[in-house]
Amino acid sequence: MNMGFVVVTYKIFPTDIISDFGPMKKKLENTLPKSASVHGYGEELVAYGLKALLVQVKFPEDETGLVDEFENRLGSMEGVSQVQTLMVRRTSR
Repeated sequence: MNMGFVVVTYKIFPTDIISDFGPMKKKLENTLPKSASVHGYGEELVAYGLKALLVQVKFPEDETGLVDEFENRLGSMEGVSQVQTLMVRRTSR
């Protein structure tokens, strides 16, 4: 049987206005479980210069608890005000 993956899209609101999400991306990648990977990044203008970081993370679907564990780490990460889960989808690759 082929193992599938779960791809979760998050919207991460920083505590302050950020022009360069590089350091936040680095922190985020360091909090990922070993079997998860970043599938892509984006930015979304929220209001008055405030931007949110969009990130897609791919998790193996057969490892339970990884998504919740990562969301907890992400929510307590320095510089993060709020995290929203925008979409969860299953994929075979």
